Amino acid sequence: MVEKQITAKIVFCALDELSEAEKKLVQLAKLTTSNAYAPYSNFQVGAAVLLDNGEILTGSNQENAAFSSGICAERVVLFYANARYPDAKVLTLAIAAQNMIGFSSEPISPCGTCRQVLLEAENRYKSDIRVLLYGVDGIAIVESIKDLLPLSFDVSSMDIKD
Repeated sequence: MVEKQITAKIVFCALDELSEAEKKLVQLAKLTTSNAYAPYSNFQVGAAVLLDNGEILTGSNQENAAFSSGICAERVVLFYANARYPDAKVLTLAIAAQNMIGFSSEPISPCGTCRQVLLEAENRYKSDIRVLLYGVDGIAIVESIKDLLPLSFDVSSMDIKD
């Protein structure tokens, strides 16, 4: 038996410690929460991405009575970015969420499916994606989705060796 230690690097900061470009992304993610269609959960999520071509795109979660037919804000904006600018890398992704009371006090993290999609985007473009997770009490900064998805599944996982 072998024991392995898995660590993740996540930095926490205040909004005013971010660069102006990162503050703008967070603000856009917050604004985009109002575009969410979330009549069932009342949990509105907004996401904004900065692409390497300078474009900034946003997306929000879209629910459906058949829950599996809905889609998270992160995937909306990532798929939109890829459809609109297929050759552009995502440099930074900001995520914010609110409910009827207001924005979450703690940073929210992408679901497992969104983490897998982010990993695929990193692998596709061979470039880490900086993730800003907004919370009223602070922001979590993740330099690569690999820090949120240890023991990840990717194309190398399908290379079975005898």
